[in-house]
Amino acid sequence: MEIECRQNGGGNQKPGVFMRGSGEFGDKQNFQKLNPRLNAVVGDLNPTAVDEARKADRELETGKATGTLHGVPVTVKCNVDVEGQPTSNGLPAFADLIAREDSPLVSLLKKAGAIIIGRTNTPELSMRMNTDNPLFGRTLNPWDEQASPGGSSGGASSAAAAGFGPIHHGNDIGGSLRYPAHNCGLATVKPTFGRVPAWLPSSPAERGMLSQLMSVQGAICREVEDVRLATRVMSGSDPRDPFWMPVPFDDWPDEPQPIRVGVTTENYGHPMHPQVLALVEKAADYLSDAGYAVERLTTPSVDEAADCWFRYLGYELKTYLMPYAQKHGSETIQKIFEWYFQMGTVSDAEAYRDGIKDRTAMTRQWNILLDQTPLILSPFFLQPTPDWDCDERSFEGFRSHFTQPSTAQASIGSVYLPEWCRSE
Repeated sequence: MEIECRQNGGGNQKPGVFMRGSGEFGDKQNFQKLNPRLNAVVGDLNPTAVDEARKADRELETGKATGTLHGVPVTVKCNVDVEGQPTSNGLPAFADLIAREDSPLVSLLKKAGAIIIGRTNTPELSMRMNTDNPLFGRTLNPWDEQASPGGSSGGASSAAAAGFGPIHHGNDIGGSLRYPAHNCGLATVKPTFGRVPAWLPSSPAERGMLSQLMSVQGAICREVEDVRLATRVMSGSDPRDPFWMPVPFDDWPDEPQPIRVGVTTENYGHPMHPQVLALVEKAADYLSDAGYAVERLTTPSVDEAADCWFRYLGYELKTYLMPYAQKHGSETIQKIFEWYFQMGTVSDAEAYRDGIKDRTAMTRQWNILLDQTPLILSPFFLQPTPDWDCDERSFEGFRSHFTQPSTAQASIGSVYLPEWCRSE
């Protein structure tokens, strides 16, 4: 089998050239032509954004521009709150759930001068590897309509790959930033827990403990520097998130030089496509040429982390989210939830408490490793971008993608670099 691999770049996109008072953002004709087909942006806020852009232009002309992202268009996934806009999370029943205030990251983006031009699509309850729902329909991958754009931030990845502006918000509990970036050849980072403040004002209840500890907010972009810029802005303080940590963003760590990079291509018995392996080796060569100390190593078990993810986070899914899927979701999402629970023995309340202890032990193992080797280079996904319906055709297809070992289940902070691969 051959795969097509492309490096995806943003073409010198810079702040200040995307949104103008005329109402153009990025390539307006490009957006108008492509978005109706791609279905990436499902809540078009362009009319409001035009007024904001005109105001930004006036401030720029008079020297009153403030904020790192002054006039820069961004999109926000439709599972966080934007004041006055619906937070549907892909469910028809929530189509009219209007947010009374902004989520923390939205407040920070606005404070930095960003202009929200639209809301990006997500699967029902943001719990699929593909982006499709009965409210807005299916989002396409700009590279290949039969390929999955990923999930759950598939609207963000599709918009980024199509060039609808530089910064596209997403979030991640088990790969929902990194998997879409993988599928569309983009850059992203899953920030460390506590880095970006998070809260959903429209939610009727707080999330479960593991969901709070593992879910983070971030951005998908065409350029690594834009991911860094967006993450810096979103890392500001917000008292509504008690777990937020006031950690400096730009200070370089006090690490011995050269910085050590551990390379692992352990597949735990799962097949790895040879060109995926080749891309990891190419990245290792780049790092070595740049002066990093690159070495091979063995990480703590990713399979064990995956089992923990399904066993203990599955308890929270069954307790907190499954009732919403049963009451408001489609047959497809209900089937997928049942498949989640077949991936392992879902714990009861007592075992769930033990699971939190198990997670602490695994976190300690990774911390010890990262103390000696602060950067780990590994494939995120062992196979090329799959078909768009890979997660719903059969349980075996669902299982084959979720059991591929990766740092997704380890739930550690990670960066995904742009490279797109598709089976031919």
